[in-house]
Amino acid sequence: YGHSNQLRQARAMGDYLIVGVHTDEEISKHKGPPVFTQEERYKMVQAIKWVDEIAPGAPYVTTLETLDKYSCDFCVHGDDITLTIDGKDTYEEVKTAGRYRECKRTQGVSTTDLVGRMLLMTKAHHSNIDEDLDYRKHTDNFGKGPKGHSPWTGVSQFLQTSQKIIQFASGKEPQPGDTIIYVAGAFDLFHVGHVDFLEKVHQLAEKPYIIAGLHFDQEVNRYKGKNYPIMNIHERTLSVLACRYVSEVVIGAPYAVTADLLDHFRVTLVCHGMTEVVPDKDGSDPYEEPKQRGIFQLVDSGSNLTTDLIVQRIIKNRLEFEARNQKKEAKELAVLEAMRRLQEEKH
Repeated sequence: YGHSNQLRQARAMGDYLIVGVHTDEEISKHKGPPVFTQEERYKMVQAIKWVDEIAPGAPYVTTLETLDKYSCDFCVHGDDITLTIDGKDTYEEVKTAGRYRECKRTQGVSTTDLVGRMLLMTKAHHSNIDEDLDYRKHTDNFGKGPKGHSPWTGVSQFLQTSQKIIQFASGKEPQPGDTIIYVAGAFDLFHVGHVDFLEKVHQLAEKPYIIAGLHFDQEVNRYKGKNYPIMNIHERTLSVLACRYVSEVVIGAPYAVTADLLDHFRVTLVCHGMTEVVPDKDGSDPYEEPKQRGIFQLVDSGSNLTTDLIVQRIIKNRLEFEARNQKKEAKELAVLEAMRRLQEEKH
């Protein structure tokens, strides 16, 4: 949702947004092993509702040539530093030419932070658990060099505001003739498996209006166990709202799909993927009501990607990730130091 927020801000600066997505090879060279394959990433980015087009295999260093190739007036990047493998500012050329704009980085989330949550097996990021000091101690060491603390690679807490939800929400009410479809789940670490499922559900009707019910953190933890969800309810809300197939989100939806819920939203169809449905606390089937009404449908997304698999990929890459973060941190600190020296020389 940090990436989505960046794309939302970029889209607001112009009329048409083209997003360059790097290949696996390019990322491995400059940053370290990507978690998702390039095909998965192309699909993910295309599914974000502010994106008009993607440029697959975009070069790591954005040049004027790239901008001209896609007839772009300017390019946008977050206000954090990106450096090439040899420590140069990736956007130098476009900045010099005056074809660069900046957007604000989303506070409280980074890939590094999410990786930390997965590896530390902690629940401190859940929305109503007190932050334990032990967790803080660990996160401060995660993937960090022995010295210094770069403001861009650190770990912080995401703070949800109503403003952020409004910015992400479509604000569209269901129209007459719309098929109101309800789906529910954790939608944790919103990924291409979710996108495939939602796209399939979207294709079930001519005018689909998809409402996604998101379960509270404690509920997800009850049926998923371990330290799931990796993203708390606030973070999952934004991730799902950023998807072009979703019209509305129910924050903290009941686990059982009740008659009240179906009547309230005038739901015509309830869909679930091919994943296991854990019984409710009392042992009952959470989809009993929509099944009785004959409006329940299983949807095969054709994807076998799960949140579990992503976490496994990351654990497998753990050592490479830690090395990557230490290198990234060192580079960022060197830049900060250079900036500080420049300031001193000016005074």
